[in-house]
Amino acid sequence: QVQLVESGGGLVQPGGSLRLSCAASGSIFSINAMGWYRQAPGKERELVAILTANGRTSTADSVKGRFTISRDNAKNTVYLQMNSLKPEDTAVYYCNLISGINERAYWGQGTQVTVSS
Repeated sequence: QVQLVESGGGLVQPGGSLRLSCAASGSIFSINAMGWYRQAPGKERELVAILTANGRTSTADSVKGRFTISRDNAKNTVYLQMNSLKPEDTAVYYCNLISGINERAYWGQGTQVTVSS
């Protein structure tokens, strides 16, 4: 089994910054991609940013220029640096890992990010 442990969420004022971390452990055969999704109340879960094993990234238009995804391969950890946060960024942020030839998806438990004055 694969475990994903997220950290770094919290309450921040508009314009502030947070850094999310997600550490993967367990029976990881291979990592095809790691990334972040978010789900706001009453809305569907949406992609925020994803980083593939070959270094390609995909970032939602709504966060481009403000959020940056990065990864420490040695630690099987992915980060999401979030700057210039807006109230509309408020959501539960979920870490996602895609593994193996079957592209099995694993999810973290989620971490709450609240942007409010």
